[in-house]
Amino acid sequence: MGELTDKAKAAGNKIAGAAKEVTGKATDNERLESEGKAQQAKGDVQKATGTVKGALGDDI
Repeated sequence: MGELTDKAKAAGNKIAGAAKEVTGKATDNERLESEGKAQQAKGDVQKATGTVKGALGDDI
């Protein structure tokens, strides 16, 4: 995967994770809230990976 693909997936995970977290809080569902936080963290990692790939020219 290239830089843009990783960053696009990261954005999707961050948005979906935020929605899950908000829904979990609103419905008092700790499991859903935790899943949302985890999905947002996954998005952060994907964004960092995309940034590194961009800096290295997608050679990794």
